Amino acid sequence: MNISVIIVAGGRGSRMKSELPKQFLPLAGRPVLMHTVERFYEALPEARLIVVLPGDLLGYWQQLCAGHGFRIDHEVCAGGETRFGSVRNGLALAGRADYIAVHDGARPLVSREVILGALDCAVARGTGVPAIVPCDSFRMMGSGAMQVVDRDKLRAIQTPQVFRAGILREAYELPYQPRYTDDASVVEQAGYTITLCDGESRNLKITTPDDLKMAAALLNMQDHVEKNE
Repeated sequence: MNISVIIVAGGRGSRMKSELPKQFLPLAGRPVLMHTVERFYEALPEARLIVVLPGDLLGYWQQLCAGHGFRIDHEVCAGGETRFGSVRNGLALAGRADYIAVHDGARPLVSREVILGALDCAVARGTGVPAIVPCDSFRMMGSGAMQVVDRDKLRAIQTPQVFRAGILREAYELPYQPRYTDDASVVEQAGYTITLCDGESRNLKITTPDDLKMAAALLNMQDHVEKNE
């Protein structure tokens, strides 16, 4: 079974309040993105890894890899103006894959269990999208009184989102629409059913400085547990 993984790291991360995009910020001594790539290499060592980056920072990433002795084999390409465009560019390098996973470069704590669970779901059903039940309460804003939303009916969607390759390629032949927030929404627009599988709360997406602190704390806790096993 041939698997390609597209790691989307083409954004600028304006909410991080940093001149350096969040995927390049240090986390436990290495850039966030290196942790992400390593997670997939460990879970799927035979997979084709594709990293999509801002076009003007391809050289910077190469410098980071050299400086950190990062030797995991992967391909890089420039992203598009939108996430949709970045995934489409990554698909051009996916080769003759049977299944394609798409993952946010700023989710460096994704576990082997989530990765393999999404893949198993895609093998069985054609699509595999990790999700968790949110723990917060929600209100629906409107012109009148705010309405309480039943959180048991809500799911927070994560990545990696894994698809049978033909499904994802067909979906990305559609024209771009602003409402495409992830790959699942594109695939649904193409007429396919999305199958949800188990995500994890620790599979957080680094968006703000507090998220980066949380990720560092979780990594430190994981290292402590592994050293004491």
